[in-house]
Amino acid sequence: MSKDKAKGWHWRGYLPHYDMSGLYQGITYRLADSLPGSAGVPPAPKSQSDAEKAERRKRIERELNNGYGSCMLRDKEIAKIVVDAWTFFDGKRYDLVAYVVMPNHVHVLIKTYEGFPLSKVIHSWKSFTAHEINKCLNIRKIGVRDVRAPKDNSSMNHARTSKVWQNEYFDRFIRDERHLAQAINYIHENPVKTGLCRHAIEWPWSSAKKWIV
Repeated sequence: MSKDKAKGWHWRGYLPHYDMSGLYQGITYRLADSLPGSAGVPPAPKSQSDAEKAERRKRIERELNNGYGSCMLRDKEIAKIVVDAWTFFDGKRYDLVAYVVMPNHVHVLIKTYEGFPLSKVIHSWKSFTAHEINKCLNIRKIGVRDVRAPKDNSSMNHARTSKVWQNEYFDRFIRDERHLAQAINYIHENPVKTGLCRHAIEWPWSSAKKWIV
């Protein structure tokens, strides 16, 4: 990834984003099949107020917590792919502060670095993990170690190249220390809130254990 300038406020697709270096940013993105059509969450118009944007975000997160779709992130190997992608550039392109991998979506909080715009960081995560997840699932299905160059061409006809991630993402910059503490707690408590575990530290795909003093 070549270094680039942050964009400040900008629109990408249906959602507004604030991209500046040196900020703490809370990010949520989800699997492509994580919301049913019946969820009825329309695209966000650019004229939405802050309160309307916040309510829309909450509504989507409530729907996500219902566990709709393939929920492939519940798979240990796939969850590890996601976490490894975050940790790989920790301290190089951003500071990885907190994270959790839920069955059909993720929450991650980072401090951005100059020269590495948030949009490009997220694109690199999603692009790399989508490739690795598809490769992982293909290996299980057809038993080919490298699906990019199978020995038997017939195997490629069955190779999985399905869309993994929804195109968009939510980001929210952290205003102050209190907001930072609230955001970290929200991330770590997400599995507890949805009944996946009793205590945050029990969820294996979370940074909660790192925050225990």
